[in-house]
Amino acid sequence: MIYSLIFSPRAMEDFDRIKKSGNQARLKKLHVILTELSEHPLTGIGNPEKLRYKANTYSRRLSGKDRIVYSIYDDIVEVSILQMLGHYDDK
Repeated sequence: MIYSLIFSPRAMEDFDRIKKSGNQARLKKLHVILTELSEHPLTGIGNPEKLRYKANTYSRRLSGKDRIVYSIYDDIVEVSILQMLGHYDDK
């Protein structure tokens, strides 16, 4: 089963910032993680972990300080990407 990836406005802004940074290693890792999210959102690189404060919400490490935060909706086969930069809601 392939999950559809839906990006929040914040996730799109974060993606643009990552792309503009020119960091090829981070872009490559992001591509691998997004591919894995569409195929099997609960396993793979980045140490997937369930977040305690929100139902069906998980995170994966993109770098030492950045996390991809996403929600899984199995009933509609969708993964909603909430953010890609920062550590949860740190500013």
